[in-house]
Amino acid sequence: MRRAMFYKSLGEKSVQCELCPHFCTIGEGSRGLCRMRFNKKGILQAQNYGRSIVFALDPIEKKPLYHFFPGSRILSLGPNSCNLSCFFCQNFQSSQFDCPTHELSPEDLKDYLLAHLLNQVAFTYTEPLTWYEYIYDFSCLCQSEGIRIVLVSNGYINPEPIKIIARAVSAMNIDLKAFDDSFYRTYCKGSLNPVLATIRFVYEAGIHLEITNLLIPGLNDDQTTIGKLIDFLASLDPDIPLHFSAYHPAFKAKIASTPASVVQNACQMAKEKLKHVYAGNCSVPEFQDTYCPGCGRVLVSRSNYALQNVMNKSNTCPHCGTEIYGVFS
Repeated sequence: MRRAMFYKSLGEKSVQCELCPHFCTIGEGSRGLCRMRFNKKGILQAQNYGRSIVFALDPIEKKPLYHFFPGSRILSLGPNSCNLSCFFCQNFQSSQFDCPTHELSPEDLKDYLLAHLLNQVAFTYTEPLTWYEYIYDFSCLCQSEGIRIVLVSNGYINPEPIKIIARAVSAMNIDLKAFDDSFYRTYCKGSLNPVLATIRFVYEAGIHLEITNLLIPGLNDDQTTIGKLIDFLASLDPDIPLHFSAYHPAFKAKIASTPASVVQNACQMAKEKLKHVYAGNCSVPEFQDTYCPGCGRVLVSRSNYALQNVMNKSNTCPHCGTEIYGVFS
């Protein structure tokens, strides 16, 4: 364990965590909602510090990130923790319950990356921002090493913590579960506005940003909810890539899987206002490739994580010169 950041003492060895909008009040010997933060004798500790559920080399497209060094490989790891309680969680075994982990100190992670000539790492799988101290310490070690840090997050964090950690982050994919506060409160035990605030901050901070929305039949796949999400992103920047992903039954959810047609229809709606829209977890071929919004030609073609990238190093279309959002080489 390591002493946690962002908490205050309440007296009688009770503390309040200030990392995320839950503001958990934690008595001595207890853990917060995320299961990662433990009150030991009135001092909040980052439990499971340096312990990862997975250690894998992935295609960066699996994050999913389609506009950030497409075709590259990225080392991926994550904590046994999450600060939301989505009843449909696709990774519930490691996000909602204690499970086996492997120890890897920030120093070990840095040494591994350098020894294997890897220059990017993703904190992913569950909720990396509950692993805040580990990521922060690792980032401090790597300031001069040219290592890119990627976060795949639900965005449920308070303003001051994200402001500090963002200085070390190169890219984020944020899971916007629905543009509906009642959805967050009923199905995720959270709220919408903090996630929107994180998305705005990340974009305005100049961090590469992509958004994922998991479509669940009957809960967040209606045209009104999808339309509000599209309008929000379009008002921020229509260049931001949006990934609609098909849900499959998991954890406590027994709803049938999302039909590919629902994902396709959502993508078609989004293309009216957004420049880069993608389909995930199902077969919708027309929303796999990256197209130039200027001339319409294919810039990055994808098939089962194999791809062909014809982008210029200047991030412009080689056919018409249109600037494309992202970092492609």
